[in-house]
Amino acid sequence: METLTLKTTVTFDEPIAKVWHGLTDPTLVKQYFFGTDLKSDFKKGSRITFSGEWEGVTYVDGGTILEIDTPRLLKYNYWSSMMGTEDKPENYYDITYALTELNDVTTLTITQDKVKDQQALDHSEQNWHTIFDGLKELLKTN
Repeated sequence: METLTLKTTVTFDEPIAKVWHGLTDPTLVKQYFFGTDLKSDFKKGSRITFSGEWEGVTYVDGGTILEIDTPRLLKYNYWSSMMGTEDKPENYYDITYALTELNDVTTLTITQDKVKDQQALDHSEQNWHTIFDGLKELLKTN
């Protein structure tokens, strides 16, 4: 089955260290990521999980950290019970956060592979912007 790859960018008027902190600090993540509880020690090969409740359904989603280069890169594979697929390797996809900084402006590029079709790609892109626009607002006040 042919799949698509989503690549989208969000720009923050913040230094890279502050954006990285926003991506990896569980207290901040919970505030902008739909109340999700993030758990990880952020080491290559470690688990990364996102858990919580969405519309009355409890979930524990996540995967394994594949690459990490603080504060420039976080790549992990991901499976969500909300996708309606079995928790098996072929149903995981990779998510990459790549950060670059120039003059205290940080660009976050999110790449997500194995997107099944254009509708799913559009939905994912909208979700990423909703999530990280929330982070952008949060970082302005923190």
